Amino acid sequence: MYFVLLSVLACLSTCHCLIEKDEKNEDRCGLLKQWLESSLVSVEINKKGFHREVVTTVELSPDVLSDLRVLLVHRWPRGVYVDPYQLASLSDQSGWEILLDSAIDLEVPAHKTSGFVTYVYPTPDGSTPRLLKITVPVHGRYHEPSSDGKTFTSVKVEPPELLLRTEKCTQLNNLEPHTVVDAPCTPDNSTTCPWVKLQQQQQEQGRVGFRFPVGDGSLVTPVCGGTLLVTMICCVTLSKYMWKHRII
Repeated sequence: MYFVLLSVLACLSTCHCLIEKDEKNEDRCGLLKQWLESSLVSVEINKKGFHREVVTTVELSPDVLSDLRVLLVHRWPRGVYVDPYQLASLSDQSGWEILLDSAIDLEVPAHKTSGFVTYVYPTPDGSTPRLLKITVPVHGRYHEPSSDGKTFTSVKVEPPELLLRTEKCTQLNNLEPHTVVDAPCTPDNSTTCPWVKLQQQQQEQGRVGFRFPVGDGSLVTPVCGGTLLVTMICCVTLSKYMWKHRII
């Protein structure tokens, strides 16, 4: 009789704990959805020329808690690149860490390379601030000469995807219209975790762009011809001088 009573009490206690755990999980998932619905992402570009700064501002909900993790996924076009060595030198003072999805060749021109992805993690400091501002140095690649006389080319950049997660929300299937995606948990890229992605309609602005100077393709023939002619004249002049002065 006592054994049966103890078994019933244990079962009731377990059920109560599971229900309480589910309620807490549901509450935290509800907060995560609220954070997504009140978050905004904006992008601006600083500096000029081939060396720019892409500044991303993330505005979070006022009641963000410390266990919230933020990830920005930048999908860069082939016309630009980031310098891994420069990023490594900035890691101690930038307030964020970055993970590249592939190796970056700094010398390849734009038409011989492809786009790449970066994962930017704001460095946790015990509490997540309401406003995050992240500055990533970006550089323009050299482009093919223009065939229609244009002196500049445009490279469009999409705003980064905002991904959020919290350890205390494990049931991510009821957060529509937001979607759940897998992404690296940390910059170490050792494991992947489910993240909730902010839907594109809630991003504050559309694409931004760079303008880089390019050569005029219509001048290739006269430039090459002129270079060859000048080279031949210099060679003939130098040869005559050496012959005249018996320089061997």
